[in-house]
Amino acid sequence: MNKICQLIVIFALIFFQTLSSEQSLGNLAQFPPITKEIVIKTANDGMPLIEPKEISLLTGKYYRLNIICPDVKDDLTGWRIEMPDLLRNSHLRLVTVGDIEIHLQGMSFNAIECDEIGAAHVSLVPIKPGNYQLYVGNVPSAVGRPIGEAGLQTSGKFTFGSFLVN
Repeated sequence: MNKICQLIVIFALIFFQTLSSEQSLGNLAQFPPITKEIVIKTANDGMPLIEPKEISLLTGKYYRLNIICPDVKDDLTGWRIEMPDLLRNSHLRLVTVGDIEIHLQGMSFNAIECDEIGAAHVSLVPIKPGNYQLYVGNVPSAVGRPIGEAGLQTSGKFTFGSFLVN
């Protein structure tokens, strides 16, 4: 009899949780996305600045991250932006650079390089809570590394931000 009571309590909790939470109706990426602006600037000493430094997201919500690089001068002063742990723990939907849209389903990418003034947009749904690192540093060629090389370029100028997903 004790196990039956436990099962009833569990089913009741699940039932009331579904009544009190928003429903995705089978579509994780329900329009419109919540916009989050991330501005990557260059400080007077040449270091990258991330504004805001911490970005809060909720699991199951659809977001558009607008990554804006307003003051890049050329390839060697540009910034490489990486957020691999967030991307691995999200449903990635769309990447937009300029007027070009790349629609994704279950695929990922390594980085965004801002080597000229502009913006990139990443639309995603975080699916796992956690604190995920946001890295901004020199493009690899600026520190003598192969173009497009993935990973942190800690021999140059860099900084970290974070995505806090609840």
